[in-house]
Amino acid sequence: MSTGFVRLILAALLALTPAAEAFAQQRSGSTKSAPKPPEKEKEPPPPAEPPPAPYDRDLMRLSEIVGALAFLRSLCSEPDAVEWPARMKAILDSEGVTPTRRDRLAGAYNRGFRGYSLTYRVCTPAAGEAARRYIAEGERLSHAIAGRFGG
Repeated sequence: MSTGFVRLILAALLALTPAAEAFAQQRSGSTKSAPKPPEKEKEPPPPAEPPPAPYDRDLMRLSEIVGALAFLRSLCSEPDAVEWPARMKAILDSEGVTPTRRDRLAGAYNRGFRGYSLTYRVCTPAAGEAARRYIAEGERLSHAIAGRFGG
């Protein structure tokens, strides 16, 4: 292969790269500045967060209770243990209308779950009692939300 042919191939390859023009200008001694890369389009702002629903506080508490029950019922090998994460998923699917709201609901669930996972390693009578109390409180909250706000 001749050196002229190799230079031709290298020139063709350099022409395909974004820095090719700048490299060519440096070699030729041109003072012309390299073209600026196109500016990235600005992302549209995220949709405005809607105002909190009037039942948000109760719903966050309910999510926390579901998280605690997900841990406690599983720890005590209760038959309904697999239902609690599915119930939280249903809450997220119906009420997690924005990423921020979804994160808040998931955070409440995780707080409830972690709160007991740090304390209990085996099912004790106290863990069973806590689960029974949470079931009663969760039932009251869900009926209150549905009764006051429909659903």
